[in-house]
Amino acid sequence: MFKRILIANRGEIALRIIRACRELNIECVSVYSTADKNSIHRKMADKSICIGPPQPVKSYLNIDNLITAAQITNCDALHPGYGFLAENDQFVNICHDNDITFIGPPAEVIALAGNKSKAIEMMNKNKIPVIPGSNGNIKDIKSAAKLCQRLGYPVIIKAAFGGGGDRIRICHNKKDLFEFYPIAKSESEKAFGAGEIYIEKYISKPRHIEFQIIADNYGRTICVGERECSIQRRHQKLIEEAPAVNLPPKLSRLMREFAVRAARAIDYKNLGTIEFLLDENNNFYFIEINTRIQVEHPVTEVVTGMDLIKEQIRIASGGRINNHKDHYFPRGHAIEFRINAEDPQNDFAPSPGKITGSFLPGGPGVRVDTFIGPNSEISPFYDSLLAKLIIWENDRKSAIARAVRALDEFKIEGVRTTIPFHKRILANKKFIKGQIHTHFIEEEFK
Repeated sequence: MFKRILIANRGEIALRIIRACRELNIECVSVYSTADKNSIHRKMADKSICIGPPQPVKSYLNIDNLITAAQITNCDALHPGYGFLAENDQFVNICHDNDITFIGPPAEVIALAGNKSKAIEMMNKNKIPVIPGSNGNIKDIKSAAKLCQRLGYPVIIKAAFGGGGDRIRICHNKKDLFEFYPIAKSESEKAFGAGEIYIEKYISKPRHIEFQIIADNYGRTICVGERECSIQRRHQKLIEEAPAVNLPPKLSRLMREFAVRAARAIDYKNLGTIEFLLDENNNFYFIEINTRIQVEHPVTEVVTGMDLIKEQIRIASGGRINNHKDHYFPRGHAIEFRINAEDPQNDFAPSPGKITGSFLPGGPGVRVDTFIGPNSEISPFYDSLLAKLIIWENDRKSAIARAVRALDEFKIEGVRTTIPFHKRILANKKFIKGQIHTHFIEEEFK
């Protein structure tokens, strides 16, 4: 087991990792930018070290500074959390070159999964359902136009690299294609240094369902259940549930089997998620592999009793998967609400500022993962996530009732948040019935 881990992140996920380290009796070192000098994650760690100014590229994305911090503090491992450098294969290689264990998949797996078009090619070869499309990168606009004519509009243009639902453009006709193709290519070049893009048939009202995979270094790969991630705004998840809503058991088992097959196809190691779109006829299609701990991992933890961060650390240190089951089936129902510093009345615009007061909900089946405290500064430089409210109950109907109560208790003053919007969603009859899809918010809350 590791002696000391550097946590290359901030906010609630840094605190989550610190707690797991404490329970495993591992020392941890937090890093912080000058904007986070008063942060709770700095104070809770055994040691902390400043890695630069507020701008992410000069601090949390600064590989040289992070490696130096790990070396100065004698860390033998590094946990990337999510976001920032968590899915950067070059960073993994640099950690390896400096004898620092990266807690996550190998660099070659991250590189393959990060190139969405190559990942889709690999899934095709292994007979895993994929959305009809280019099955690889598109060479030029002429090739794109021919493909779209064959597929039929609408289609979707995506950057081959990147994740989280950004840089997605929908083309409803040839005019859209010729307008959006050069924009998407340019954005991909600026963001990832490569103008590689691919095209897929657009599925109008899909559900987004992902499966949690764990794989050790001894040939064992298991699935510990699925998560419903269909409630999104601008392709970004807002509410997640476990298990998926109204998913037939037979279909769930089949999708689990394909998720494990997908992981084995690329020799996956450590934790990851296999993501699918499910259409209105219950046809499912692979869309991507996320090679990090997910923001929404707590809903899986509360319905399985597992600690997924501990599993990551154990496997990275050479341990085996810490259970004897090949498949986990959920106990009860969990819902996670992302409490963001955003203004839902203004198209979810960021709302940075100082937290002037807060009250966190509690009681049975209520978990809050957060980093906010008295006078916390919410910086415009970072993600708007303030907290995650995780609710558990025996069934979905009861979980919704408990969530209504918990959201009523939840108070954050000083910045605008998504709490009121979550209350509106919970009052929506279609949400209550489980009639959800990835465009639910657009349709129900125009």
